[in-house]
Amino acid sequence: MNKALYPGSFDPITYGHLDLIRRGAKTFDQLVVAVARNTGKKSIFSPDERVEIIVSLTQEFSNVEVTQFEGMTVEFARRNGCGVILRGLRTMADFEYESQLAFINRTLAPDVETVLMMSSQEYTFVSSKWIKEAVIFGADVSRFVPDSVAKQLKKRTGK
Repeated sequence: MNKALYPGSFDPITYGHLDLIRRGAKTFDQLVVAVARNTGKKSIFSPDERVEIIVSLTQEFSNVEVTQFEGMTVEFARRNGCGVILRGLRTMADFEYESQLAFINRTLAPDVETVLMMSSQEYTFVSSKWIKEAVIFGADVSRFVPDSVAKQLKKRTGK
């Protein structure tokens, strides 16, 4: 079985993330979407909320599992039988960061490959960080996130 791990903070999940999940679900036999519990980041949604949101948005994919983790991604991949870590690329800056991460992961776990998938063109500028900032200033982000997420963001931020 070709099992891949797609890790991220997904705070909030965007159409870019969902596009990668859709394409990853087509590419791999099984795709594990793993929400990172990162205590160093200020999050809008808790890890449990993010898992719940992603589960609701990925119900159409029978081969997608959603979970959460903390610690090293490559170790989580190994423990869960994932031979591939799927990562998205939007820009050259992403490439720089992701290639360094891939080399580190390969050094730590030569049995786990990293696959870098280009984002679809319409999502190259969309990032969760930008979405959070825009919502705080009252911007309408419904073009970049599903309606249910946009509503939750508005409710959470009061904007």
